[in-house]
Amino acid sequence: MNTKKLLTNKKVIIVLATICCLLWGSAFPGVKTGYSLFKISANDIPSKFVFAGYRFTLAGILVLIAAAVSGKNILIFTKKNTPQIAMLGFTQTTIQYVFFYIGLGYTTGSKGSIVNATSTFFSIILAHFIYKNDKLTFNKALGCIVGFLGVIAANFSSDVLKFSFSFKGEGLVILSALAASASSIYGKKITQILDSTIVTGYQLFIGGFVLTILGLLNKGSLAAFTPKSTLLLFYLAILSSAAFSIWTALLKYNKVGFVSMFNFLIPIFGVFLSAIILKEKVFDIKNLAALVLVCTGIILANREEVSLN
Repeated sequence: MNTKKLLTNKKVIIVLATICCLLWGSAFPGVKTGYSLFKISANDIPSKFVFAGYRFTLAGILVLIAAAVSGKNILIFTKKNTPQIAMLGFTQTTIQYVFFYIGLGYTTGSKGSIVNATSTFFSIILAHFIYKNDKLTFNKALGCIVGFLGVIAANFSSDVLKFSFSFKGEGLVILSALAASASSIYGKKITQILDSTIVTGYQLFIGGFVLTILGLLNKGSLAAFTPKSTLLLFYLAILSSAAFSIWTALLKYNKVGFVSMFNFLIPIFGVFLSAIILKEKVFDIKNLAALVLVCTGIILANREEVSLN
């Protein structure tokens, strides 16, 4: 079975997409734990950039090593694709995770994972304007509305009439989701010509390197290296290398809207892993209602329907 046939098999897609979402869901409590282990305060933005930079630079190196070991030629740079790969690394890794790492420092892991699910709806809306075979439908529009209601529900405090939203927290996580959606679509275009694994490796490395430089130039640092914190850093790097490689390959051979459907698993994994690892209180009406709405929205958005066009 060739790669394209394998990655367009629905059972394979379900398994691989679920693994990606489990890995990404674990990143929310993982990053929050990293802040604690490396003693990074909420306001220490430069050190957050260094933390993210080390993670993604290492992830990119791991992907490229794996590609080289498997016999692939990783020296793919030309005058045309070099700026494309650099732009992908800057948008999909640097920009996305500048927003993500700052935002997550000002919100909970559970709320961050729910709000981050807006990436699914951004992907669906952007795909409508870019791909002729991935148009907006009634179900997709309804799903987007229901999903955003879930995001709103996640931001209500215990006093139901009081809305609790922080631009530095939830707002930046939403911008991170938008950057992720736009860059994924851009990455799909690049991987139609180039090997998706190699592109993933370079975009992670380039984006991570820029994050590291940004942090170091602003006097950020990553101290408190211990066996536990080092192991966590390697775990975050490995999950990024694996999840991004798999997801990029799935997007290469399938519709953006269809693959994005599985993103509903990220808030589920993120919320419950945050409860287990961070001991966050997640089993309240607000979070459960938000999860139900977000997941229902994504499922609705991906049901087959006649296009609105």
